[in-house]
Amino acid sequence: MQQSVVPELAHTQTSPIQWVATATAIAGVVALSSLVQPDPARAAQPGAGPSAATAPAAPAAAPDPTGVDFPIVCGPVKALVEKKASGDLDGDGRPETVAVVRCDAGSGTPPSGVYVLTQAEGAQRPRVVATLIDPKDRLSVTDFAVSDGDVTATLLGYSSADVPSCCPDLRQNAKWQWKNGAFIRSTPSEARGA
Repeated sequence: MQQSVVPELAHTQTSPIQWVATATAIAGVVALSSLVQPDPARAAQPGAGPSAATAPAAPAAAPDPTGVDFPIVCGPVKALVEKKASGDLDGDGRPETVAVVRCDAGSGTPPSGVYVLTQAEGAQRPRVVATLIDPKDRLSVTDFAVSDGDVTATLLGYSSADVPSCCPDLRQNAKWQWKNGAFIRSTPSEARGA
């Protein structure tokens, strides 16, 4: 019989005290690891931008005029949103949308309506809160904008009922501002050259 080259180990059997010592050591490592945690994993490198804790809240979305029931009578044709622009018109920190709407007529120059939309937080749909131009006024809107809380537009109209609807013969500039709980219309001052 051949002898083993490896000397006999001093202890080949474990005692219960060794198992208790090992279990205590493992419990200590687990407890210590729960107190000392690494930084949470991030997709971005450190210093690559604001963290979620310091990032500003996303601004409220402007109301979308799609599917809104505008107070315009179009008969068998649909109402068409020609233009839209958004901005905080009343200074409450939430944007409103101003929509220029007309009937989707096949010919002529159908009159426009200009409507202000707002949407309460959690509401399913925006709602019309103001009519700046009523289609009954027979005006068409061009050069439309929302800037710094003001709504501006160029309005094309008619000097009499005898003027064909294809060819408006009046042109005026208009500006609306929110003051004292209502939209006030004025004529914007023209830029003067030197």
